[in-house]
Amino acid sequence: MAKVVAALRNHWKKSTVGACLLGWGGHWLYGRHCDNLLRRAACQEAQAFGNELIPPTMPLKKATVFLNPAACKGKARNLFEKNAAPILHLSGLDVTVVKTDYEGQAKKLLELMENTDLIIIAGGDGTVQEVLQEPGLLKVVGLRAAFSKIPIGFIPLGKTCTLSHTLYPESTNQVQHITNATLAILKGETVPLDVLQIKGEKEQPVFAVSGLRWGSYRDAGVKASKYWYLGPLKTKAAHFFSTVKEWPQKHQAALMYVGPTERPPEEPEEKPSRPPLYVRLYRRLRSYWSPPKEFPREVTPEDWEELKLSTIELSIATRNRQLDLTRTEDFMDICIEAETVSKGEFVHRGSQKMRDPHTCPEGSQCIQASRCILQLPEGTEGSFGIDNEEYEAMPVEVKLLPRKLRFFCDPRIREQMLRAAVQ
Repeated sequence: MAKVVAALRNHWKKSTVGACLLGWGGHWLYGRHCDNLLRRAACQEAQAFGNELIPPTMPLKKATVFLNPAACKGKARNLFEKNAAPILHLSGLDVTVVKTDYEGQAKKLLELMENTDLIIIAGGDGTVQEVLQEPGLLKVVGLRAAFSKIPIGFIPLGKTCTLSHTLYPESTNQVQHITNATLAILKGETVPLDVLQIKGEKEQPVFAVSGLRWGSYRDAGVKASKYWYLGPLKTKAAHFFSTVKEWPQKHQAALMYVGPTERPPEEPEEKPSRPPLYVRLYRRLRSYWSPPKEFPREVTPEDWEELKLSTIELSIATRNRQLDLTRTEDFMDICIEAETVSKGEFVHRGSQKMRDPHTCPEGSQCIQASRCILQLPEGTEGSFGIDNEEYEAMPVEVKLLPRKLRFFCDPRIREQMLRAAVQ
């Protein structure tokens, strides 16, 4: 023992390095063990769904998974196969995995949705964009109303997963976050989400579940990755150097908008039973001999309001982050931030917006609208950020499509929404 102590004391540098490596290795092995326990518990819970008996005439539920292997810097495929795929297969679902290896591949495989009971998007914000964009899911929904009733599941595998903040509880453990999201699909609780239809003068419409951003905070945030060598200071550095290149930063435009619309009652999910044959014949004969009189409907003109704006950033966002299942009006939030901010405030707010892009700080002008038209001056340069994807800045019309899609969510999240509505 004395020889060991003497050796450690004589070679204290090597001993220190060895102790650090041993401690790191032990911590890594313990983390792997904890992750395996989480996977095992999730698989056991999924097995309970798979053991449920179904009538022999009832077919298995079919799920179509759109997986983006390139998400999370190429780690998405491994994350899906380790954490999500076993849960889906143990649950008794008939799973078809579609790997979107290149942009637009989802278009060629949309015919799979003809015979699917649910859709699962496995990736990040970019994968959601690809599946929803024309000629994607929402384009098909416009042609075939039946698709709007297909529930959609989201498994967060990408670097940015905005929807996960709405649908699932926060978790610092990636494995737990993925397994919770997958189990939420099996539990079947859904919430309706609004969608924004963003259309330029000539371009096909773009759809967004989070919103649109245009301004200096977004432009600076995109450049943060260039300062990777500064570590945790890269975000502040990107915003600071943005103020050095140009200050003050103003974005001018004209905005026309229509206020909120009244929310219609939800249609019952179960269709009423078909009346007997004699009742249908009687109704048809009555409509033939005495057709109902048609009265011209009065079309109420839309009350458009116009606003000239000069702002440091403009955002148009859905209410999906603050879901209220009992609200009586449908609208999107338009945030026009004040242009009079100091450089220090710009750097500080820029860091906050990297965590919550659509936060609306104090002193901003907030507008609730169901439709809006954004007119930009000629020669305007820059880009829009639509669900964290970059698009060329141009005049656009933004229309709210309320409760367009139904997404699976964690039952605890839905319970919190209903409890908050009652209070």
